[in-house]
Amino acid sequence: MSVAGMSLVSGAWFRRYRAPAGLKFSRFSDVLLIGADSDRKGGYNVAFFVRGSFPLGTGFGITARLLESHAGDDDRTVTLDRIRIATRESALAMWQANYVKSALELAHPGLRVDILGMTTEGDRNKESPLRQMGGKGVFVKELEMALMEGRADIAVHSMKDVPAVLPQGLVLAAMCERDDPRDALVTNRFDALEKMPAGSRIGSSSLRRRLQLQQVRPDLEYLELRGNVDTRLRRLDQGDFEGIILAAAGLRRLGLEDRITARIDPVMSLPSAGQGAVGIECREDATAVKMLLAAINDADTQFCVTCERMISAGLGASCSLPIAAFAQIVDDRIHLSSYVSDTAGQSTLRASRSGPRLSGLDLARQVTAELISGGALRLINQVP
Repeated sequence: MSVAGMSLVSGAWFRRYRAPAGLKFSRFSDVLLIGADSDRKGGYNVAFFVRGSFPLGTGFGITARLLESHAGDDDRTVTLDRIRIATRESALAMWQANYVKSALELAHPGLRVDILGMTTEGDRNKESPLRQMGGKGVFVKELEMALMEGRADIAVHSMKDVPAVLPQGLVLAAMCERDDPRDALVTNRFDALEKMPAGSRIGSSSLRRRLQLQQVRPDLEYLELRGNVDTRLRRLDQGDFEGIILAAAGLRRLGLEDRITARIDPVMSLPSAGQGAVGIECREDATAVKMLLAAINDADTQFCVTCERMISAGLGASCSLPIAAFAQIVDDRIHLSSYVSDTAGQSTLRASRSGPRLSGLDLARQVTAELISGGALRLINQVP
């Protein structure tokens, strides 16, 4: 199989192997990952494209040896002339779907990309707190059903809304380059969270955001705020709140960056796993679809978000819990930070690790183990 000048080493999933001495890729750009999932033994299975004729690849910072068996039909070219995107119908979700549509059309001239707008349970119920509805997964269930029923080929998500564990048979095949991952303060009267007077009302749908900011400014009143971005801004403008907290990336994508009063330092409010990244989900057996998606995948983003999601998955966390995980790559080194709290914000845990980029998955496991040893599971199990 081939895509964008690259060859698929094998159509099978690879198990984790130690590389023979001297056989490594010197450039990460030589590899395009088309999928990954964790096995029950703590390893990772990966499938990837390599540039040119290489016997060994590390598409995920994981060394893997080429399986000796090459079925003859693995070398054939798989073609697909149409992709159907399932997406929510909110303005932000449609922006993301159109962004992916444009990227696919640019990477694959002649490809037809259709958008299928859908309304999810999370869109229909704007009153109940997300944790009472089962977490942010309520924004993706209908889209995943469309994939499994064959009504759509891919689903486009805000990665912070995607549960740590996917339904059987579905994979996250690609992620677009990450935008600003930080939380943002929006207020019409003040120029910083620190300058807001005691008793100011701060609106947010995220328990994670509210509890972290409560540690910095316990004298403010933190209130639940649901609805799309326009609805939240309108409630701020009509005086229901003195300030609201939104994702900086969402405001940028909607052309509302001028509404951002201040971007909140991750030290003050650590982002949710996947925040700022757009992910693309498809069926695990959709080989041709994954081949097309490989051309628009951003390896750095996928690696960082996968490390973050490993922490969430290791804790058995849903998107509704007050858990944060954030990974950054700087000068070929990766830094991971995490945060866990009870729902009252009275007991919190933090853990972090830094190391060479290729050690990211091992560092994520270490962070998870430290959180668990510190009592994270007890805090999580207290969440109603």
